[in-house]
Amino acid sequence: MPSVPRQAFIYIRGEFEWIARILEEAVAEAKADGQLPDLDIIVHRGAGSYVCGEETALIESIEGKRGQPRIRPPFPAVAGLYGCPTIVNNVETLSTVPFIIDKGADAFKKWGFENNYGFKLFGISGCVNQPGVYEYPLGVSFGELMEAAGGVKGTLKAAIVGGLSVAVLKAEELKDLTMDYDSCAKHGTALGSGGIMVINEDFSIPELALRTAKFYAHESCGKCVPCREGSHTLVEILKRIVAGSGEAKDIDTILAICSTMRGLTLCPTGEAFSVPIGAMVGKFRNEFEALIRA
Repeated sequence: MPSVPRQAFIYIRGEFEWIARILEEAVAEAKADGQLPDLDIIVHRGAGSYVCGEETALIESIEGKRGQPRIRPPFPAVAGLYGCPTIVNNVETLSTVPFIIDKGADAFKKWGFENNYGFKLFGISGCVNQPGVYEYPLGVSFGELMEAAGGVKGTLKAAIVGGLSVAVLKAEELKDLTMDYDSCAKHGTALGSGGIMVINEDFSIPELALRTAKFYAHESCGKCVPCREGSHTLVEILKRIVAGSGEAKDIDTILAICSTMRGLTLCPTGEAFSVPIGAMVGKFRNEFEALIRA
């Protein structure tokens, strides 16, 4: 019985066209070598939407529709791309497959520890001397990563350790933090993408909150009212506070919006901005109050 041809898509943001060309060349080389006799791989350039990181919005985008999340069920594994059963994985997950196939599962499990096996790419930015991408086993200490990045510039005030959608941690919370899923959860945050943003005492948390709100207001697909309206409302309130024209009640309004947002949207974008902004205000309320009193 002849094998059934399979199809796979590599979805990449449109801004990374040069990487897409490399991927297309790699696919062409693999086909020429006879490595993909029953698999057709299409490198699909997205339109640059943040929300297309959510699997159903990604599927909508590949189908040529606007990148917006679908109502579930049905889930993609039942009815996904073009109505067919579809599995969606991120590139970091797939990157572990060659190691496991080549070395075996036991070799892979020698790195990290139970429920946190393997490696992680940590993108370190902000107030460090050598920003960049560093690969370490899960469970590496935050301090060791800072040493690898050349040390912190100035005095450490806080850090966001899992990308802009997780709660910020103050300097004292980072002292015993190890970079794995369990430790981050115990510290009230998440490992997420492993994107680490280091903040020193010279940087304003209210300004960071405003930048965060602006980013998510721009990236919201607009399908869910709480996300669409909530993000823009936070931008306007935070603009007033940063400009020195805010009112005391604005701080509680921000916290109310952030707490209300959770669980009301089809995809995680609503929580993706309500969690970090809520944590910034909650942990550094004095900085927001100082701008209002001024």
